Amino acid sequence: MFARLSTYQGSPVPPGGDLTVLSEAIVKRVEDVPGFIGAYYLVDRATGKAVSLTLWEDEQTMRASESTAARIREETARREGQRIVSVESFEVGFSSLKP
Repeated sequence: MFARLSTYQGSPVPPGGDLTVLSEAIVKRVEDVPGFIGAYYLVDRATGKAVSLTLWEDEQTMRASESTAARIREETARREGQRIVSVESFEVGFSSLKP
């Protein structure tokens, strides 16, 4: 399994702000990309820093998704008033989630 970690910087997010408002539409676009396994969106409301982590079956499917992922990332960042700070790729060494 492989992961793409994208870091964003934007304005602080109000404590009561709904972070899921656009998530369904964004996730639907990514879910349709071959090899997609899952996604996380993490945000520090106080600073406006956010990261998205997408998970991919293997390195080939992750690499094949790069142009689609870049387009989604850029459109979303622009709409949300964020700037993309970095995009990194990793092999997942292990994962553990409680059922």
